[in-house]
Amino acid sequence: MNVTLAVKQYISKMIESSGPGMKVLLMDKETTSIVSMVYTQSEILQKEVYLFERIDSQNRDNMKHLKAICFLRPTKENVENLIQELRRPKYSVYFIYFSNVISKSEVKALAEADEQEVVAEVQEFYGDFIAVNPHLFSLNLQGVARGRSWEPTVLPRVTQGLTSVLLSLKKCPMIRYQLSSDMAKRLAESVKQIITKEYELFDFRKTEVPPLLLILDRSDDAITPLLNQWTYQAMVHELLCLNNNRIDLSRVPGINKDLKEVVLSAENDEFYANNLYLNFGEIGTNIKNLMEDFQKKRPKGQQKLESITDMKAFVDNYPQFKKMSGTVSKHVTVVGELSRLVSERQLMEVSEVEQELACQNDHSNAQQNVRRLLQNPRVSELDAVRLVMLYALRYERHSSSILSSLMEELNRRGVSEKYRKIVQAMIDYGGKRVRGSDLITPTDAVAITKQFFKGLKGVENVYTQHQPLLHDTLDQLIKGRLKDSQFPYLGPSSLRDRPQDIIVFIIGGATYEEALTVYNLNRTMPGVRIVLGGTTIHNTKRSGIFTLYFIQNGMRSDSHSSLEWCYMKSNQCACMSPSSQSSTLKRRREYSVEAKICFHLPLFSLFLSITCMLIITFVYLHYL
Repeated sequence: MNVTLAVKQYISKMIESSGPGMKVLLMDKETTSIVSMVYTQSEILQKEVYLFERIDSQNRDNMKHLKAICFLRPTKENVENLIQELRRPKYSVYFIYFSNVISKSEVKALAEADEQEVVAEVQEFYGDFIAVNPHLFSLNLQGVARGRSWEPTVLPRVTQGLTSVLLSLKKCPMIRYQLSSDMAKRLAESVKQIITKEYELFDFRKTEVPPLLLILDRSDDAITPLLNQWTYQAMVHELLCLNNNRIDLSRVPGINKDLKEVVLSAENDEFYANNLYLNFGEIGTNIKNLMEDFQKKRPKGQQKLESITDMKAFVDNYPQFKKMSGTVSKHVTVVGELSRLVSERQLMEVSEVEQELACQNDHSNAQQNVRRLLQNPRVSELDAVRLVMLYALRYERHSSSILSSLMEELNRRGVSEKYRKIVQAMIDYGGKRVRGSDLITPTDAVAITKQFFKGLKGVENVYTQHQPLLHDTLDQLIKGRLKDSQFPYLGPSSLRDRPQDIIVFIIGGATYEEALTVYNLNRTMPGVRIVLGGTTIHNTKRSGIFTLYFIQNGMRSDSHSSLEWCYMKSNQCACMSPSSQSSTLKRRREYSVEAKICFHLPLFSLFLSITCMLIITFVYLHYL
């Protein structure tokens, strides 16, 4: 199961179906992000796609020599923009692909608008989610709840996004959900309703052990998103903010103008792929090795081009050298900025206390350490509030709790009122009263025994002691010990055998620490394949661990649907005109695949390489 491969195959099929010739790719804001995560611009250029446009752009020129590939979410706005486009077409022919279900009435409206019969094909491809890693996906939605219930406009979008994942992976799963969460139950029922309604689409080849969809609620483990992380991808997202594989470094002191925005993608960056899940100390060593390797391969200062062989070797090696140079510069800059922030914000000291709060049970030591850090002026406001939130979650019912004293300490530090209010909001969101799990103190005999022996063995790394609750949940699920009383099945059926294909979805968002857990389980559990998804991927500032706790305010709500239609016209050219409104609508399931990358790679590097080759050729011919 590979979500990035699934989306990439959909994009490839769209481009291949349009045939040879120059093409333009028409997208909306959301599908631009979907494509950018699985394809680089240079890769798409190789497939004769030379122009990238937004369907809502008003300044597009007529280019009748181009074919248009439209990849859009089936929103009312996009359908209306497409209707206007078809009434005054700017391109010679249109291949239209929706990332989710398009209603019959909207298909009819498109058919009526296609008076010039420029539409060649209309289909639905289930790439309606952001493929972050091969085993991790997101819907890029924040503020999904109102109180402890779904934001009304968001539930349909989450349902369709989740069912599109199932369809792209070709899975018709049994469903389990977290009983303590009404939101999890409602989502499970909503997904089941779609599966029942569109049973033909989910009629995949039966497997010996059915796949399983497990729906969880972030409120069951509010601690994990609050912890600083020390693996490369997680650190970059927490401290620098990964946004569709891109990082904004424009505020870094003394930054080179060429590095103000960089792309980190495991598909086209070997160093990043190899260091994705390594800790910060290992990354520093590997950066040093990368620099030394670069120094060895760097062309000599006065390299002479005395023969055709010399010139050919230079031209052949130049792109590779240029790429390696860019990789070195990028990662040295990123790791350097991470190191600066770690030092500036005292994050190693902060993280050690965070880990003790999350994993140890020593109240006396915890209160001293938290108070000491709150009095340290180098500890940021954000980190100070996080420490108090972790203390509140850990010791909210402790007889000697000093939470009120810590809140007064925050006030003396000048921490803003909105941040101080979040501490109580955190308890309301993920406190003992709400949780359905044994997040803090295990009550199960097996869990108590495991914790005891873990304590005896000690800790290898004080900064990575914590394991998210998801690890124990999946471990119990795989071993057949996950309690039906806490995670019931939807419907009368239940699994008798160990699950093999597991899709986990967390309402309220997943974290990169949980993605690492899934990655390690996939490596160490033969025969088990797990994919993790969430409404968003958390970091403290951007995705809203803070936003999440103001759950009465939903932030985003695009209501869409999912499925897949195709109508074809006679003469092998599908057209939509008033006369063809009743043209055959034919449902098709399209295969899916994976890979992940970035999309907005600047073209100037490509032009620079070509220019250099032309200059070398000119010099050679001149002296010939």
